[in-house]
Amino acid sequence: MLRQSFSQKLLQKLSPQQIQLMKLLQIPTIALEQRIKEELEINPALEEGSDELDSQADDELDFSYEEEVDSKDHDDLHRDDFNLDQYIDDDEIPSYKLNTKNSGEDDDRREVPLSGGVSFHETLISQLGLRDLDDKEYLIGENLIGNIDDDGYLRRDLTAIIDDLAFSQNIFTNEKEIKKVVSVIQEFDPAGVGATDLQECLLLQLKRKSGAKNHVIPISIEIVRDMMEEFTKKHYDKIAKNLEIDDVILKDAIQEIVKLNPKPGNSFSEGQKSIQHVVPDFVLTNTDGELELSLNSRNAPELRISKSYSDMLNEYGKSKMSDKDKKEAVSFVKQKIDAASWFIDALQQRQNTLLVTMQAIINYQYEYFLEGDETKMKPMILKDIAEIVGLDISTISRVANSKYIQTHFGTFSLKSFFSESLSTDSGEEVSTREVKKILEECIAAEDKKKPVTDDKLMDILKEKGYNIARRTVAKYREQLNIPVARLRKEI
Repeated sequence: MLRQSFSQKLLQKLSPQQIQLMKLLQIPTIALEQRIKEELEINPALEEGSDELDSQADDELDFSYEEEVDSKDHDDLHRDDFNLDQYIDDDEIPSYKLNTKNSGEDDDRREVPLSGGVSFHETLISQLGLRDLDDKEYLIGENLIGNIDDDGYLRRDLTAIIDDLAFSQNIFTNEKEIKKVVSVIQEFDPAGVGATDLQECLLLQLKRKSGAKNHVIPISIEIVRDMMEEFTKKHYDKIAKNLEIDDVILKDAIQEIVKLNPKPGNSFSEGQKSIQHVVPDFVLTNTDGELELSLNSRNAPELRISKSYSDMLNEYGKSKMSDKDKKEAVSFVKQKIDAASWFIDALQQRQNTLLVTMQAIINYQYEYFLEGDETKMKPMILKDIAEIVGLDISTISRVANSKYIQTHFGTFSLKSFFSESLSTDSGEEVSTREVKKILEECIAAEDKKKPVTDDKLMDILKEKGYNIARRTVAKYREQLNIPVARLRKEI
């Protein structure tokens, strides 16, 4: 049985302007420049410039048609009344919903970038064409290269490749023929390409060096071929004993191995990538002990609403077009002007929010920013700054996301200034960054022949008054990208 009832609900919805501001807040300066260029391209009512709209332009944005026309046209005005409220409704369907893509201007566009230059696999194909192979072997080689991953390894089972060749290209072959072509590919550059695992990759590179006059290369080959497990676990004493060599020769042989490339394909692709530079969003200067904060000039562009578009809106009001023509023209022009105005306001709010938030962080960590001494950094979480500036935690998170500040002691990510607190034996609250700094110093000063274990690091920290567990030490060490003691061991 159907029933009608009344109910009250309290809902909170974000307006399009608020959504636009949130999107602008989280992007860094270098991405903001591109975002502004896109907005300038799609919105002709938006212009670059530092001149503000004069009072006449402001009046034009809120013009009233009745005040603009001459009194002699009063009858025409009454007959063909022009009232924006009749043409523009708050709930009118936005133009983007009428497009085939059905996407808004502020929707995230995840476009796939196109890379230039010759790819890793194209390089291998070009080398394949230089070899003396018949048509069948060449087609097998092309298929094998297509199965090589970005690291340069041929990890796929040869039986599966044989089946693929039979079903997709009607090429019937066997494992012997496949291995013959694989051996040809393994002679290509970069050295080690076409290997099935790390051990084979290292052996291919060492064998290519075997012609050089280096007496430790044969020993390096023995280590990789016969004692790979001991090498990966750094059981150097066992290796030296089994091969009957002294520490000097062992050290030279190990050095030859560690110089090899474990991912030959990846190194090629990295060489094709462009270098990305960090563009700071903020600049902090220390003038005689006074800290001064400013936004990067590229972070605060000057934009304005096009006067020609505001004039156009005024002209449409004076013209005697049909209702349909007026509605389409006025709707388009007003939509563009409103979008430009919202974008300018969102940019201004973004700059204000960035400055207020960054200034609060500086005030909170004033002693640290004066000297750059990490031991003076206080524990600070997003909630602390959110309470100071009166903004939501999610807003502070967006501000800190992908933003950098340039100081007199280096350029740092805003996220690096946030850390949890830790209590010392004396009850003092300190930042976990301070503990990590001590860990780094202890590990840097350790004897690499006998690296300091996590248990020993825990004891050192306890002696300094930091009462933390061994698993916490391990967590901080991993966050610093420092391997365990066994893997830090050197000869």
